[in-house]
Amino acid sequence: MFKGHCFPKAIILQAVYFKLRFSLSYRDVEELLSIRGVKVDHATIQRWVFKFTPLVEQQFRKRKKLVGKRWRLDETYIKVKGEWRYLYRAVDKEGNTVDFLLTKRRQRISAQKFLIKAIENNVNPELINIDKSGSNKAAIKLYNRRNYSNIKIRQCKYLNNIVEQDHRMIKWRIMLGLGFKEFESAKRTISGIEVVRMIKKNQLVNPESSTYKSFISLAS
Repeated sequence: MFKGHCFPKAIILQAVYFKLRFSLSYRDVEELLSIRGVKVDHATIQRWVFKFTPLVEQQFRKRKKLVGKRWRLDETYIKVKGEWRYLYRAVDKEGNTVDFLLTKRRQRISAQKFLIKAIENNVNPELINIDKSGSNKAAIKLYNRRNYSNIKIRQCKYLNNIVEQDHRMIKWRIMLGLGFKEFESAKRTISGIEVVRMIKKNQLVNPESSTYKSFISLAS
Protein backbone atom coordinates (compact mmCIF):
# COMPACT_ATOMS: atom_id res chain seq x y z
CA MET A 1 0.00 0.00 0.00
CA PHE A 2 2.82 2.42 0.88
CA LYS A 3 5.52 1.14 -1.50
CA GLY A 4 7.01 3.70 -3.83
CA HIS A 5 6.41 6.68 -1.53
CA CYS A 6 9.27 8.91 -0.45
CA PHE A 7 7.94 9.20 3.09
CA PRO A 8 7.47 6.43 5.66
CA LYS A 9 4.04 5.05 6.43
CA ALA A 10 3.92 6.71 9.88
CA ILE A 11 4.36 10.19 8.40
CA ILE A 12 1.78 9.64 5.66
CA LEU A 13 -0.86 8.35 8.08
CA GLN A 14 -0.20 11.12 10.57
CA ALA A 15 -0.75 13.73 7.83
CA VAL A 16 -3.95 12.05 6.66
CA TYR A 17 -5.23 11.79 10.25
CA PHE A 18 -4.50 15.49 10.94
CA LYS A 19 -6.59 16.48 7.91
CA LEU A 20 -9.52 14.19 8.72
CA ARG A 21 -9.59 14.72 12.49
CA PHE A 22 -9.11 18.48 12.77
CA SER A 23 -10.43 21.54 10.95
CA LEU A 24 -7.19 22.20 9.10
CA SER A 25 -6.36 23.21 5.55
CA TYR A 26 -3.70 21.26 3.69
CA ARG A 27 -1.31 24.18 4.22
CA ASP A 28 -2.01 23.96 7.97
CA VAL A 29 -1.07 20.27 7.94
CA GLU A 30 2.05 21.12 5.93
CA GLU A 31 3.05 23.64 8.61
CA LEU A 32 2.40 21.21 11.46
CA LEU A 33 4.61 18.61 9.83
CA SER A 34 7.35 21.17 9.18
CA ILE A 35 7.38 21.98 12.92
CA ARG A 36 8.12 18.29 13.44
CA GLY A 37 10.98 18.49 10.93
CA VAL A 38 9.10 16.92 8.01
CA LYS A 39 9.20 18.94 4.80
CA VAL A 40 6.31 17.95 2.54
CA ASP A 41 4.22 20.03 0.14
CA HIS A 42 0.51 20.52 0.85
CA ALA A 43 -0.34 19.17 -2.63
CA THR A 44 1.37 15.90 -1.71
CA ILE A 45 -0.68 15.69 1.50
CA GLN A 46 -3.83 16.21 -0.56
CA ARG A 47 -2.84 13.30 -2.81
CA TRP A 48 -2.26 11.12 0.25
CA VAL A 49 -5.75 11.87 1.58
CA PHE A 50 -7.25 11.17 -1.84
CA LYS A 51 -5.41 7.85 -2.19
CA PHE A 52 -5.45 6.38 1.31
CA THR A 53 -8.82 7.46 2.73
CA PRO A 54 -10.83 4.92 0.68
CA LEU A 55 -8.47 2.15 1.81
CA VAL A 56 -8.85 3.11 5.47
CA GLU A 57 -12.65 3.24 5.05
CA GLN A 58 -12.63 -0.22 3.47
CA GLN A 59 -10.79 -1.67 6.47
CA PHE A 60 -13.03 0.18 8.90
CA ARG A 61 -16.16 -1.37 7.39
CA LYS A 62 -14.71 -4.83 8.01
CA ARG A 63 -14.40 -3.99 11.71
CA LYS A 64 -17.45 -1.79 12.19
CA LYS A 65 -19.85 -2.76 14.97
CA LEU A 66 -23.42 -3.61 14.07
CA VAL A 67 -25.89 -0.75 14.33
CA GLY A 68 -29.47 -0.86 15.59
CA LYS A 69 -32.47 -1.60 13.40
CA ARG A 70 -34.29 1.70 13.97
CA TRP A 71 -32.79 4.43 11.85
CA ARG A 72 -33.11 8.20 11.50
CA LEU A 73 -32.45 9.22 7.88
CA ASP A 74 -31.93 12.75 6.59
CA GLU A 75 -29.89 14.77 4.12
CA THR A 76 -27.89 17.97 4.49
CA TYR A 77 -26.14 20.38 2.15
CA ILE A 78 -22.45 20.64 1.29
CA LYS A 79 -20.92 23.14 -1.13
CA VAL A 80 -18.55 21.76 -3.76
CA LYS A 81 -16.97 24.21 -6.21
CA GLY A 82 -19.63 26.78 -5.36
CA GLU A 83 -22.56 24.43 -5.96
CA TRP A 84 -24.79 22.71 -3.39
CA ARG A 85 -24.43 18.95 -3.16
CA TYR A 86 -26.37 16.62 -0.91
CA LEU A 87 -25.00 14.47 1.87
CA TYR A 88 -27.37 11.66 2.83
CA ARG A 89 -26.76 10.30 6.31
CA ALA A 90 -28.43 7.94 8.77
CA VAL A 91 -27.90 7.13 12.43
CA ASP A 92 -29.58 4.58 14.66
CA LYS A 93 -31.62 5.61 17.70
CA GLU A 94 -28.46 5.47 19.86
CA GLY A 95 -26.71 7.98 17.59
CA ASN A 96 -24.35 5.49 15.92
CA THR A 97 -23.62 6.33 12.30
CA VAL A 98 -25.31 3.89 9.94
CA ASP A 99 -23.95 5.21 6.65
CA PHE A 100 -23.46 8.27 4.45
CA LEU A 101 -23.40 9.18 0.76
CA LEU A 102 -22.56 12.41 -1.05
CA THR A 103 -24.65 12.93 -4.19
CA LYS A 104 -24.89 15.62 -6.85
CA ARG A 105 -28.68 15.84 -6.76
CA ARG A 106 -31.50 15.51 -4.27
CA GLN A 107 -34.01 13.13 -5.80
CA ARG A 108 -35.57 9.71 -5.39
CA ILE A 109 -32.76 7.94 -7.26
CA SER A 110 -30.17 9.49 -4.92
CA ALA A 111 -32.21 8.54 -1.84
CA GLN A 112 -32.66 5.03 -3.23
CA LYS A 113 -28.93 4.66 -3.90
CA PHE A 114 -28.14 5.70 -0.34
CA LEU A 115 -30.74 3.34 1.14
CA ILE A 116 -29.35 0.36 -0.79
CA LYS A 117 -25.79 1.23 0.26
CA ALA A 118 -26.79 1.59 3.92
CA ILE A 119 -28.65 -1.73 4.00
CA GLU A 120 -25.93 -3.65 2.16
CA ASN A 121 -23.28 -2.33 4.57
CA ASN A 122 -25.32 -2.91 7.72
CA VAL A 123 -28.56 -4.73 8.49
CA ASN A 124 -32.10 -4.61 7.17
CA PRO A 125 -33.82 -2.00 9.38
CA GLU A 126 -37.18 -2.51 11.03
CA LEU A 127 -38.11 1.15 10.89
CA ILE A 128 -36.76 4.33 9.29
CA ASN A 129 -37.74 7.73 10.61
CA ILE A 130 -37.68 10.55 8.04
CA ASP A 131 -38.95 14.11 7.81
CA LYS A 132 -41.52 15.13 5.20
CA SER A 133 -39.15 14.32 2.33
CA GLY A 134 -41.10 12.78 -0.53
CA SER A 135 -37.97 11.36 -2.19
CA ASN A 136 -36.91 9.43 0.93
CA LYS A 137 -40.41 8.04 1.42
CA ALA A 138 -40.63 6.99 -2.23
CA ALA A 139 -37.19 5.32 -2.04
CA ILE A 140 -38.17 3.22 0.99
CA LYS A 141 -41.50 2.21 -0.56
CA LEU A 142 -39.75 1.19 -3.78
CA TYR A 143 -37.15 -0.82 -1.84
CA ASN A 144 -39.93 -2.63 0.04
CA ARG A 145 -41.75 -3.44 -3.17
CA ARG A 146 -38.70 -4.67 -5.08
CA ASN A 147 -37.20 -6.67 -2.22
CA TYR A 148 -40.40 -8.00 -0.63
CA SER A 149 -39.31 -6.13 2.48
CA ASN A 150 -41.41 -4.52 5.19
CA ILE A 151 -39.44 -1.55 6.45
CA LYS A 152 -41.80 0.68 8.38
CA ILE A 153 -41.79 4.40 7.57
CA ARG A 154 -42.33 6.96 10.29
CA GLN A 155 -42.45 10.66 9.48
CA CYS A 156 -41.81 12.55 12.69
CA LYS A 157 -39.56 15.59 12.42
CA TYR A 158 -38.61 15.95 16.10
CA LEU A 159 -37.40 12.32 16.22
CA ASN A 160 -34.89 13.26 13.53
CA ASN A 161 -33.20 15.76 15.85
CA ILE A 162 -30.54 13.17 16.64
CA VAL A 163 -29.37 12.92 13.02
CA GLU A 164 -29.68 16.69 12.47
CA GLN A 165 -27.41 17.29 15.48
CA ASP A 166 -24.98 14.76 14.05
CA HIS A 167 -24.99 16.63 10.72
CA ARG A 168 -23.77 19.75 12.50
CA MET A 169 -20.54 18.15 13.66
CA ILE A 170 -19.68 17.03 10.12
CA LYS A 171 -20.68 20.37 8.55
CA TRP A 172 -18.76 22.31 11.19
CA ARG A 173 -15.62 20.34 10.34
CA ILE A 174 -16.07 21.07 6.65
CA MET A 175 -17.00 24.75 6.94
CA LEU A 176 -13.90 25.57 8.96
CA GLY A 177 -11.76 24.25 6.12
CA LEU A 178 -11.33 25.96 2.75
CA GLY A 179 -14.08 24.05 0.98
CA PHE A 180 -13.96 21.54 -1.86
CA LYS A 181 -13.05 22.13 -5.50
CA GLU A 182 -13.83 18.67 -6.88
CA PHE A 183 -16.71 16.29 -6.17
CA GLU A 184 -14.55 13.14 -5.89
CA SER A 185 -12.16 14.87 -3.52
CA ALA A 186 -15.11 16.02 -1.38
CA LYS A 187 -16.54 12.49 -1.39
CA ARG A 188 -13.29 10.91 -0.21
CA THR A 189 -12.50 13.55 2.40
CA ILE A 190 -15.99 13.39 3.88
CA SER A 191 -15.76 9.59 4.06
CA GLY A 192 -12.54 9.95 6.05
CA ILE A 193 -14.10 12.50 8.40
CA GLU A 194 -17.02 10.12 8.93
CA VAL A 195 -14.67 7.20 9.68
CA VAL A 196 -12.79 9.19 12.32
CA ARG A 197 -16.13 10.32 13.78
CA MET A 198 -17.32 6.70 13.99
CA ILE A 199 -14.09 5.67 15.71
CA LYS A 200 -14.70 8.42 18.27
CA LYS A 201 -18.24 7.07 18.72
CA ASN A 202 -16.70 3.69 19.63
CA GLN A 203 -18.09 1.97 16.54
CA LEU A 204 -14.92 -0.02 15.88
CA VAL A 205 -14.60 -3.64 16.98
CA ASN A 206 -11.50 -4.10 19.19
CA PRO A 207 -10.43 -0.44 19.24
CA GLU A 208 -6.99 0.70 20.31
CA SER A 209 -6.32 2.96 23.30
CA SER A 210 -6.92 6.18 21.35
CA THR A 211 -8.72 7.40 18.22
CA TYR A 212 -5.38 7.99 16.52
CA LYS A 213 -4.05 4.50 17.28
CA SER A 214 -7.33 2.96 16.11
CA PHE A 215 -7.07 4.94 12.87
CA ILE A 216 -3.48 3.78 12.34
CA SER A 217 -4.50 0.17 12.97
CA LEU A 218 -6.82 0.34 9.97
CA ALA A 219 -3.81 0.72 7.69
CA SER A 220 -1.74 -2.06 9.27
